[in-house]
Amino acid sequence: MRSLILAATARFLLPILFMFSIFLLVRGHHLPGGGFVGGLVAAAAFVLYGIAHGVEEARALLRVNTISLLGVGLLLALASGLLPLAGGEAFMTGLWFQHPVPVLGKLGTPVIFDTGVYLVVLGATLTVLFNLVED
Repeated sequence: MRSLILAATARFLLPILFMFSIFLLVRGHHLPGGGFVGGLVAAAAFVLYGIAHGVEEARALLRVNTISLLGVGLLLALASGLLPLAGGEAFMTGLWFQHPVPVLGKLGTPVIFDTGVYLVVLGATLTVLFNLVED
């Protein structure tokens, strides 16, 4: 049985929760938050949408396979650790761009790592929860 109120609320909350998850990701390397918390909030948004409209619609809205999100996230996290090795630094040493980017601030390898964690958490959480909801 589908709830009209839940469906309307989920459609309204999805973009708000997704933008909040991006906010948590971007501010995470300076303040509390980051890739893990942002990924959980984004996953909660898609799971809420999946409960309200069905898992197939939520998967179609996501447009990316959840396992692919996991793989890309792992590659980003690994790349953020390997980039310093190319410059003669230790593994996982933080490298920062000289000029700050407007709105985002200083970008560097910690931001790349956080983005990888975000994608891994989003992919893993959605894989598990979509399979649970389908059953």
